[in-house]
Amino acid sequence: MALDVVVPSPGESVSEVEIASWLKKSGDYVNKDEEICEIDSDKATLTVSAEESGVLEIVVESGKVEVGAVIARIDTSAKAPEGTVAPKAEEPKKEAQKAEKEAPKAETPKAEKAPAQNDSYAKGTPSPSAAKMMAENNISASRVQGSGPGGRITKGDILQFMSAGLAANAANIDSWDGSRDEERRKMTVLRRKIAQRLVSVKNETAMLTTFNEVDMTALMEVRAKYGEKFKEKFGVSLGFMSFFTKAVTEALYHFPAVNSIIDGEDQIFHNFVDVGIAVSTPKGLMVPVLRNAESMALNEIEGKIKELAIKARDGKISVDEMTGGTFTITNGGVFGSLMSPPILNPPQSGILGMHKIQDRPVAINGKVEIRPMMYLAFSYDHRVIDGKESVGFLVKVKEMIEDPQLILFGGKSPEQVLVGL
Repeated sequence: MALDVVVPSPGESVSEVEIASWLKKSGDYVNKDEEICEIDSDKATLTVSAEESGVLEIVVESGKVEVGAVIARIDTSAKAPEGTVAPKAEEPKKEAQKAEKEAPKAETPKAEKAPAQNDSYAKGTPSPSAAKMMAENNISASRVQGSGPGGRITKGDILQFMSAGLAANAANIDSWDGSRDEERRKMTVLRRKIAQRLVSVKNETAMLTTFNEVDMTALMEVRAKYGEKFKEKFGVSLGFMSFFTKAVTEALYHFPAVNSIIDGEDQIFHNFVDVGIAVSTPKGLMVPVLRNAESMALNEIEGKIKELAIKARDGKISVDEMTGGTFTITNGGVFGSLMSPPILNPPQSGILGMHKIQDRPVAINGKVEIRPMMYLAFSYDHRVIDGKESVGFLVKVKEMIEDPQLILFGGKSPEQVLVGL
């Protein structure tokens, strides 16, 4: 029996995708739930898994295909060839059975020979998904230690290598070899979409940027005082992003034009705040969205940011989780940026850029003190946001970060609330 493999829908607004790569070849025997193909949409890269076990026949090798189109078939009547590795999901069961029987089979000479053969064959060879990630990030196989069967390089090995940073991998870094070679790579659908959106922002909006700086002393004291207890209670770290998110939601209440968009000849004002948090991933920049951030507590924001960031970096985030934002926050400081104007995320009218915290001399009550300072950059669409509103919005965010208790009172001091101002 032939089972059709169709293109899954990444989201309601997506009708066409592009086949990024096949992880298996025609004629290969595939197990149920095994990943066989990667597809690119304008939002993310998704994988297609086999619904049943059988022999794979690829119908569409590459190119653009519509959602629901047949791209391969699986002959479910075909028998698995001898020596085929069973799905990983079954391995724990086998290990449990061996443990129960306490059989010494794993110590027999025959059991030892198989791994040795696999080791010599697969050592240093990347899996299809790992090879694709290595090509995208210019990582050679000689720099990565494989942890898969027989020393095979897995996708997890590449992620671990990248997350270890420069210092940990210094001994394995390749250098220029002095050649004059060139390499042409096709841009992914996601990268092409990002390029189109960035150009359209410049051409279709009146984007301006206003700057300010914020003293991070008070916020850092709060984190130092309550950080450990916060993590013990909620299971997530108390980061700066949650404070900035809450400060932004309160500031947007006072400056609603910043939370609006242009729709033809109308201006739509949102009575909620869906904050997009820019995340850098191996595939490019992605912006997962926190829904109704104005009603979320700090621990909820931190937990949701962590969840969405992991999904984005693993390529498992859905299109729905990246659409519909009303305002965006991006943090170039994690990469060392001291000051830069962020680019709008259309159709939104505002984006806040956070930067590196750096000790600088500042005047405090007529005296020079060294304080941890951060530059803030607020880019906005001047068609709907006037200069007074843009500056006022950024100053309001600054005030709440420098005095976090203001966040609790809608950007006002306790005294102002008390006297009804």
